[in-house]
Amino acid sequence: MKRSGRCLAVATTVAAMAMSLAACGGGSSDSSADGTVTIHVQAWKGGGAEPANVAEINKAFEKANPKIKVDFEYITANDTYTQKLQPELLGGKAGDVIMVDTDRMKKWGASGYLADLSGESWASRIAPDAKPFAQSDGKTLAMPMELIGIGMYANMDLLKKAGITEVPADWPTFLADLAKLKKAGINPISLPDKGAWTGGSVFQAAGSTLVYQKNKQWDADFLAGKTSFNPDWKEPLEQLKTLEDKGYLNWKNELGIDEWSQGAQDFSAGKSAFWYQGAWQVSNIEKAGFPVSFAPWPGGDKGTKPNAMLFSGTMWGVNSQSKQGDAAREYVKFWSQNENLAKFLEAEHAASPFTGGTTPDSTATKVFTTAFTEGRYRILPSNTWYAGAAETATGSKIQAYLLGQASAAQTLKDIQTAASAK
Repeated sequence: MKRSGRCLAVATTVAAMAMSLAACGGGSSDSSADGTVTIHVQAWKGGGAEPANVAEINKAFEKANPKIKVDFEYITANDTYTQKLQPELLGGKAGDVIMVDTDRMKKWGASGYLADLSGESWASRIAPDAKPFAQSDGKTLAMPMELIGIGMYANMDLLKKAGITEVPADWPTFLADLAKLKKAGINPISLPDKGAWTGGSVFQAAGSTLVYQKNKQWDADFLAGKTSFNPDWKEPLEQLKTLEDKGYLNWKNELGIDEWSQGAQDFSAGKSAFWYQGAWQVSNIEKAGFPVSFAPWPGGDKGTKPNAMLFSGTMWGVNSQSKQGDAAREYVKFWSQNENLAKFLEAEHAASPFTGGTTPDSTATKVFTTAFTEGRYRILPSNTWYAGAAETATGSKIQAYLLGQASAAQTLKDIQTAASAK
């Protein structure tokens, strides 16, 4: 799943070459006469607009481990991160600990760049439904840091002006609320989709309720050739078009607005009652000063409760070429401990990927967290049919559909083709 469009294709390196480099011992290294070592940590979180309490956790780690210093390097997400790390890994110059997602974990793991962490004490605590996202070929190659929600934001002040007291939980109520908002002269909803992320993500969010409440094993059935997108995903796709048909938004306009920068700015400025994005934006939105609620997409039938949709987000991997492998593993172990990881989860408004982990709650995320704790959730299959290339293709095909350039049947066929690609 793209997060700021970050799940991009990573150039694949011949595994034999990578293993040869690993055998040479590369990686970053620094140590002092008194035995103090420095580990180089590279990540796309911990700086910029997403500090995520990383600096605080690093400081706590150094206090608990006085012989290990952290040289932290923040790198902008997306292609910037990949383009920097890829040649550094190839040349044996990347950090001792590097941030990965499922897509990068699989590709860099296949090239021999990531150490096998299966024997670490925390590996057995990974929740069963989170474990597949941190593993490749039966080996745990990364420590999952979060299961992060993606859903609908509501400006509760604007809803109140239209006589709405709570966030809608089902599709008929949602449509009725949008009508009330429009009648009150309030822009009902904004779904910026310039990068083709929002349309594809809302499609997945609607399906999390409409598809998975009927068949929790849909992913496995699809991979086994037992089911298909048409007709299973027809209703989630049509919900997107319904929003325009009823006059609640204009997709041509939405496709001209950047979902990562302008979208957040507009919602913070009170320009729409509803908006769709990830939970990582909650802290920024709360700074706007109005009461906000983050909730699952209300895609189900009248009277039903929606499933929340989560994404297996950032993870820590240990560079197999690191000369400070033991210290790097200590760093990852420190992050896996509930009291330390909780600081990151609180900043991200995310759920713990560990059995018995601490999942923070807040007023803004109460509706979403309730769905998660009640077991009403689905994790995006970014480790199987919805990996990077398929996600990108899905978003693009849905854009064409929303512009009237393809029928629903053709769009679902194209999405199935992308999801079936090896």
